[in-house]
Amino acid sequence: MPELRHDPIQKRWVIIATERGRRPNDYPRPEQEIPRAFCPFCEGNEGKTPPEIRAIRRDGSAPNSPGWKVRVVPNKFPALRIEGNLDRRGFGIFDRMNGVGAHEVIIETPRHDLGMADMPVEDLAGVIWMYRERLADLLRDFRFKYVLIFKNHGAAAGASLAHPHTQLIATPVTPLTLSEELISARDHYRYKERCIFCDVIEQELELGSRIVLANETFVAIAPYASRFPFELLLAPRAHHHSFAEIGDGMIHDLALMLKELLFRIKKCLNDPPYNFLIHTIPNVRTPPKRAGYWDTITVDFHWHIEIMPRLTSVAGFEWGTGFYINPTSPEEAAKYLREVEL
Repeated sequence: MPELRHDPIQKRWVIIATERGRRPNDYPRPEQEIPRAFCPFCEGNEGKTPPEIRAIRRDGSAPNSPGWKVRVVPNKFPALRIEGNLDRRGFGIFDRMNGVGAHEVIIETPRHDLGMADMPVEDLAGVIWMYRERLADLLRDFRFKYVLIFKNHGAAAGASLAHPHTQLIATPVTPLTLSEELISARDHYRYKERCIFCDVIEQELELGSRIVLANETFVAIAPYASRFPFELLLAPRAHHHSFAEIGDGMIHDLALMLKELLFRIKKCLNDPPYNFLIHTIPNVRTPPKRAGYWDTITVDFHWHIEIMPRLTSVAGFEWGTGFYINPTSPEEAAKYLREVEL
């Protein structure tokens, strides 16, 4: 019988459609081939992108030239622009402000064909290190209330270029999805004086059926109320509120875990398109602050990564209700991923 499950963090219901019971090979592989003509992200084409913001370079190489390992550039077609003031004001019953923000591209490797699942751990650690550095830098700008780091892999997941890259967008407001998580975390802490994410992680480790991977530092879970088949949540085992404050040792451990997870997904599901994103705390230094809003944020929120293979589509029922229908239970998904032979 189908089962409705409730997510206590996002406050949403999910239908686990067990009667549909899809196995990994039951999902059609979405078309994700992106035609390759000219790639501005490949090494040697540095002049075809905006000037770089930052890079990890081999010794002696000059900015905006070959010789880089990871490169950050402004998005050529930004959703928000970094110049200007917000000028927030009312417009009748509505509100408006200028489209001020930041939109950057983190080019993960000079190699066009080297995805995260296959790159050396030290190279992936360099990419994660750059995530942290760009996040910490943008949080110094008081105009930005939130910075989202996200990756689209494959055309069906929203990628327009095949070259491995991640995007970063800083916004002058806290996105709705994050607001829901922040409110749930704050309310749980006020009631129980514990982090809701820590409670979930502790319970999942004790049960074990939805654990995909775990080491001393991180754990990967198929969430109890997974919206999508083979959705994963990757989080520190110990409480940690801000991705911008992780240490270099934690970065290496995260690279090990993320590489193995993405490789398991690639092998189990035939290299599906996927999205992953990092949820961390908002910019707690930006004024003005709502009274009491961030008083406990360092102890109530827990940064995490969400990985979502794009195996099913969101249609009318989902848009109309906010429910999601997942045809593979998280227990089965975790089992399939655990059993992948490396």
